[in-house]
Amino acid sequence: MKKVRTRPTYLKGVLHGGLAIGSLWMLGRVLDARAKYREMVEEQERQLIIPTLPTDDEEMKRMKAARGQEILKYGIPDNGKDVRYYSNHVLLYDQQKRIPTWVAEHISANILKGSADRRHVKFRPDPEVEERFSAQNGDYWRSGWSRGHMAPAGDNRKSQEAMQDSFNLTNVVPQNLENNAGFWNRLEIYCRDLTNKFSNVFIISGPLMLPIVDEDGNKYVKYQVIGENNVAVPTHLFKVIIVEDKKRKPKAMGAFVVPNEPIGYDKKLTDYLVDLEALEKSLGVTLVPKLIETEGNVKNLCKVDNCKLIGRKEFELYFIGRKLESANTLHRLETVWNELEEKKLKPDRYLKELYKQKKSELTEQEKLTGKST
Repeated sequence: MKKVRTRPTYLKGVLHGGLAIGSLWMLGRVLDARAKYREMVEEQERQLIIPTLPTDDEEMKRMKAARGQEILKYGIPDNGKDVRYYSNHVLLYDQQKRIPTWVAEHISANILKGSADRRHVKFRPDPEVEERFSAQNGDYWRSGWSRGHMAPAGDNRKSQEAMQDSFNLTNVVPQNLENNAGFWNRLEIYCRDLTNKFSNVFIISGPLMLPIVDEDGNKYVKYQVIGENNVAVPTHLFKVIIVEDKKRKPKAMGAFVVPNEPIGYDKKLTDYLVDLEALEKSLGVTLVPKLIETEGNVKNLCKVDNCKLIGRKEFELYFIGRKLESANTLHRLETVWNELEEKKLKPDRYLKELYKQKKSELTEQEKLTGKST
């Protein structure tokens, strides 16, 4: 019978002991790795989990502010100054659309006085706005749209600085030329005329982009952009007018929205009277938050006043008056005066006095300069 060779007992013990030690070593490594992994996960969870906010309001605000600073580590996204202040108007500028959101004014009979001349100023990009967010005059050239003031030049004769401020492109929107020179201009004249009846007049004007229902039955907000800077062309324009009594209390208010298109003389201002809250909802802005406090005593402007714009003949006489004021030679003065006869218009007392005064001034001026008529 063959003898079976067996390993010595002591060798079996060594092998079994080695295997046990190896197993324990591997188990230790695994447990150590698991512990380190668990610590790493717990640390990540501690970083990600926002602590439960306390019930104390002040402490909650502090914690939110602290968390906000962590989130905004690289700064708060900036869309420019909230409100911009100028010599005679205030506005909020939309850097994306390159037009104002709203422009606010305060006019009175005294504020409207002055000798500032619009001929000495030109439209310009607002020096306070970064060039990359600004409209340029070139955006308007050959676009088919005029540069329409929101705070009009006629409200800014008090100083040459105020006049220049009104020609900043932050105070301008692309406006239909006929609308700008016609209905909108008559509305601006109406606002100035209100200063003869009320102690103070406050005005907020601006652009609107209103939705239309397309052929597919869905609503869309569509508007043109012009120039290299994609200046937005509003679909509509708005104007809010507040008049005060002699005690400087709000007496009446009117809100108007007009389409940015030609509007004929057959249309009345009351055709465009709207509810203030409806306008604010469309704009996304509460335009006169402090008026709410006295709203119960504020009447409809068109019931306190007639909201009647000047007619065609009055408007033409107004423009002839402006031309007479700006005439710088006797020849030009006489040419303008002859328009009255050509258009079969009868000059009022104001125009007669203005013509007489300008003729005297220009005659003396041309004598001094040696010019002949």
